[in-house]
Amino acid sequence: MRTINPNKLPIFDSHAHYDDEAFSNDLDSLIGDIKQKGVVGIINCGVNYESSKKSILLSEKHSIFYSAVGVHPSDIYEGKNLDVTVMSHLVSHPKVVAIGEIGLDYHWNTFPREVQIKWFEDQIKFAKENSLPVIVHDREAHNDTLEILKELHPIGVVHCFSGSAEMAKEVLKLGMYIGVGGVVTFKNARKMVEVIKMLPLDRLLLETDAPYLSPEPFRGKRCSSDLIYFTASKIAEIKGITIEDVLNASLSNTKTLFGIEV
Repeated sequence: MRTINPNKLPIFDSHAHYDDEAFSNDLDSLIGDIKQKGVVGIINCGVNYESSKKSILLSEKHSIFYSAVGVHPSDIYEGKNLDVTVMSHLVSHPKVVAIGEIGLDYHWNTFPREVQIKWFEDQIKFAKENSLPVIVHDREAHNDTLEILKELHPIGVVHCFSGSAEMAKEVLKLGMYIGVGGVVTFKNARKMVEVIKMLPLDRLLLETDAPYLSPEPFRGKRCSSDLIYFTASKIAEIKGITIEDVLNASLSNTKTLFGIEV
């Protein structure tokens, strides 16, 4: 097995879920370990009100954590509208840097599409009212996602990007960023390779979606933020640049988009 980040280059994970039960037994020791492997920052993303609160607690306990708060399309509170009072309380915390993850999921279709769209639009509007970027979930909903982004023009990132190079160009025209995780290392990631080829370094964010989507050679195992090194290595190979170039660009972009000082 290759050494993880042998030179301890700085890694910032722009999207993770360390409040997930997969980390319930060893979180504190894991955080100590990944810090030793070069991880300097993590944005932990909420999927509902409760996980958003847990994300904030993580950011209070561990200096490398920041929080995003929001309601995922598979966690919508059925029959209810976005609770602006709850969200306003959450975003008042100084380590909340984004609204997310929010968006559309037409793979699971847990809720009707029109309901997902309303929650997505309402949360984008809330983010804009509070001068915060959005972290967008788009699974098999490319057309509707892009249409809403073009209509409402939020700042932010399309997380775990799975669209085409043509869609990526449209996202970039909106001034948004593209989030890239371990999927780019998979053997069947031909579409993602084409996206990476055309993606300017100043619009790249690196992420894990931990505990999910570990890159090769760890695919199928629990993901953690230090494994971004292997995602960066693959991107560097595709673009013919150094791993350091990729990690430094992502770090700079993450700081710029979310207003973070590391």
